[in-house]
Amino acid sequence: MSDITADATSDISAHGAIEAIVDLDTYPLHEPDSDVYAALVDRCRAEWQADGLFDLPGLLRAAALDDAVQGLRPLVDHHSFTHRRRHNIWFLGTVPGLAPDHPALREVETVNHTVCGDQMDSSPLVTLYEWPALRTFLADVIGLPTLHLMDDEISRLNVMSYREGEALNWHFDRSVFTTTVLLQQPNGGGLFEYRTDLRSDDDPNYDGVAVLVAGDDPLVRRHPAEPGTLTVFGGRNTAHRVTPAEGERDRLVAVFCYYDRPGVAFTDEERIGFYGRA
Repeated sequence: MSDITADATSDISAHGAIEAIVDLDTYPLHEPDSDVYAALVDRCRAEWQADGLFDLPGLLRAAALDDAVQGLRPLVDHHSFTHRRRHNIWFLGTVPGLAPDHPALREVETVNHTVCGDQMDSSPLVTLYEWPALRTFLADVIGLPTLHLMDDEISRLNVMSYREGEALNWHFDRSVFTTTVLLQQPNGGGLFEYRTDLRSDDDPNYDGVAVLVAGDDPLVRRHPAEPGTLTVFGGRNTAHRVTPAEGERDRLVAVFCYYDRPGVAFTDEERIGFYGRA
């Protein structure tokens, strides 16, 4: 097991006890030496290796989920940053080796409303993000010696809202894996879709990318989830998107940023691009 340890029963903060946030009966992440923990790691590792993602459905207790959503509501409605961008799958203006008219460079649009980590001091999501036992568990499943919090108060924890007609469009992540917690589903749409192993570190597969962004890839998969579910997926070589939300209720999802090394932070330019401020 990795070298981060935590005693959940004593992990009390201004946001409340972790046991009031996490279903520790189903997910005893605070007991890394238990048989139940070992079985959970084995199950998630097998899913990770087979599908490139794994879930912890119902990780957040219902009361904590409601508390998080209610606390976020005024921030999302009145103090979020609207991120609207037309982009290709790489979020790059040009890609070396690709002609400007290559179909892989087809542009799509992403629109969301972002609440940043430094706006959420009172949210139980902060407690969950910072909980050492969660980082231990994720590292054990993915096979890393340790994981670190992002050293960036703005970027390390975000909540994205997608209102009617808005979507997170096709893209690759820069990190090896991405951790999300679904907080609220819209009335319709808002479905997570992904294409595992579209590219590799040695093969960018530009022609395959062109097929995907044209809407013609038969290997695209859809992954349903219920609010309160933590999902981890390998987004660096797995293209993914969220389909447009439908109805009056927006889609809310939290994104936790962890890294295998300390001190990671966005540049001022990146913060301005994603959040409108440095």
